[in-house]
Amino acid sequence: MPHATFYVGIDGGGSGTRAQLCAQDGRTLARGQAGPSGLGQGIGQAWGHVTEAIARAFAEAGLAQPRPQELALGLGLAGASVASRRDAFLREAPDYAALVLDTDGTTTLLGAHGGRPGAVVAAGTGSVGEALRRDGQRISVGGWGFPIGDEGSGAWLGFQAVRHAHRVLDGRLQAGALARSVFAVTGDRVDAVLAWMEGAGQHAYAQLAPRVFEAEWADPVAAMLITEAIKAIEDIARALDAAGELPLALLGSIGRRLMPRLAPDFTARCVEPMGDSTDGALHLLSASADAGRQTAPKTGTP
Repeated sequence: MPHATFYVGIDGGGSGTRAQLCAQDGRTLARGQAGPSGLGQGIGQAWGHVTEAIARAFAEAGLAQPRPQELALGLGLAGASVASRRDAFLREAPDYAALVLDTDGTTTLLGAHGGRPGAVVAAGTGSVGEALRRDGQRISVGGWGFPIGDEGSGAWLGFQAVRHAHRVLDGRLQAGALARSVFAVTGDRVDAVLAWMEGAGQHAYAQLAPRVFEAEWADPVAAMLITEAIKAIEDIARALDAAGELPLALLGSIGRRLMPRLAPDFTARCVEPMGDSTDGALHLLSASADAGRQTAPKTGTP
């Protein structure tokens, strides 16, 4: 680890930010949470929630928060592979003792397999697949972001549910359990749905995902969306490791929920993660060849 009084691993995505606070000897002192810090939702918001999560971790530990110069940060943030967002985030960084930045997909991978070869598919608010192959090659699949990508994620499920609700309002389809559940959130008039959409982002759509699961057994449209989400997760896993040689960790609220429903050749390779993305962020920090320099992803997709 770089020289610092405290070390913090950060996991930031479209729904929330988590911080793991560690002492110099590696002991975990406390954890803190805050709102979303995916870079696609704004640089100011990202830094605001990162610093809030750190402050809450110190408060939970019963410690006064030190100056930034006493902290070393490893961060895995959604959207960090987009150069313009990454650079803007780094320009706003306080003067920490060390700061190492990569994508949340990378830190999830490092945490899940302890830095050893393996594959992960993370499907929560968004979705992404990452793998470290035995030859040292690291690859990324998906992670293109909402709304164009994130197949099989919570935001994707919610987005598809609202699209279905549009068709019901148009009179193209009959209202079933799924549409009625969506209308309970958005309203059931065209103007109400449009107003909801104007203020909705990735997080708001992801909040509709549980309603898709709740409607699955009563509505064939909801069941079809769940089937498509399962296929999307399998497609990502297959692209990461076509030979099926690597241990596979399924992460995120959607990924964990759908893991038992994957095809047998995938479930046979599934393992419990060794750690989470905050552990991976700390691993990134300790493994950095030049941890005192602000660093950024070398691979990955937007």
